[in-house]
Amino acid sequence: MDRKSGAAVRGQGGQCNFAALRKASRRISQLYDTALASSGLKTTQRSILAQIGRSEPTAVGELAEALVMDPGGLAHTLKPLERDGLVVIAVDPADRRNRQISLTRRGRAKLAETEALWEKAQRGFEAALGRSDSESLRETLRFLTSDKFVATFKKTLSR
Repeated sequence: MDRKSGAAVRGQGGQCNFAALRKASRRISQLYDTALASSGLKTTQRSILAQIGRSEPTAVGELAEALVMDPGGLAHTLKPLERDGLVVIAVDPADRRNRQISLTRRGRAKLAETEALWEKAQRGFEAALGRSDSESLRETLRFLTSDKFVATFKKTLSR
């Protein structure tokens, strides 16, 4: 898309919202992964550690919902974090069917290590897109993950 005119650039996905979002997501993931490379974490892993840090201890289902992830996919992504000693997954004493996830001391240290790298990536993003457009994009993305958006989308499908 030509940023100034808003016109779609030929061969760049045209009017397909899904393709445009997936391409943008992959590109931003690549850039942020590069920014985090020295930490040994990928953006998905860092996002999971950050969310656990905000809500620990947390159940797998709660964490998956907060991250808008499939619980099975999340469980798969948690395995290397557990193997590397960054998270601990324990039986929930209140309900033995559930697992509680918490950061380990090493996980907190790794998350802290990535803070400066993450902030640098954020500054790079805002330098490239602009502060105002970055804020507008985050607002739009929050709406896209909202229950209101999902309900409207699903309602349209049933017509």
